[in-house]
Amino acid sequence: MTIQKLPKPFQKIAHIAILASAVFLFTLSANAGHHGDKYGKDIVDVAASNGSFNTLVAAVQAAGLEETLRGDGPFTVFAPTDEAFAKLPAGTLDSLLLPENRDKLAAILTYHVVAGKVMAADVVSLTSATTVNGQDVKISVDGETVMVDGATVVAVDVKASNGVIHVIDEVILPQ
Repeated sequence: MTIQKLPKPFQKIAHIAILASAVFLFTLSANAGHHGDKYGKDIVDVAASNGSFNTLVAAVQAAGLEETLRGDGPFTVFAPTDEAFAKLPAGTLDSLLLPENRDKLAAILTYHVVAGKVMAADVVSLTSATTVNGQDVKISVDGETVMVDGATVVAVDVKASNGVIHVIDEVILPQ
């Protein structure tokens, strides 16, 4: 099934999930000192060129969200690292990447994406944010530590041409 065959509300969610994955890859590259030269690239390009977001990029592609995340946006992506995906129970990721679980994967990925560009300075004043998935993520701040649904934000404000990425240390799951 292509994104175009999904109902319109789900098309945007699928596209956002792809964007979230790309943003995550961009964040890791910025953390490695390559922030400036990646800014002209969209979220997908930044993520794919980084090498630390291989799982996220593969998931975005498997969910059919790549085109969406290359769109104008802007998007805010809470991007889990490869290490975050490795924390999932054994077999979970392999199962999600199967074609028959594409919709479930898209729902999870779009739960990592918020429409609009929300910089770290704005995130810390929020208690929740509505994701492209349609559900809210809980945001909490304790000192300098910011949590999104229990995942710790480990890098912030990684910019792409179509949004911003905040790197998280766990995959967050919708209810």
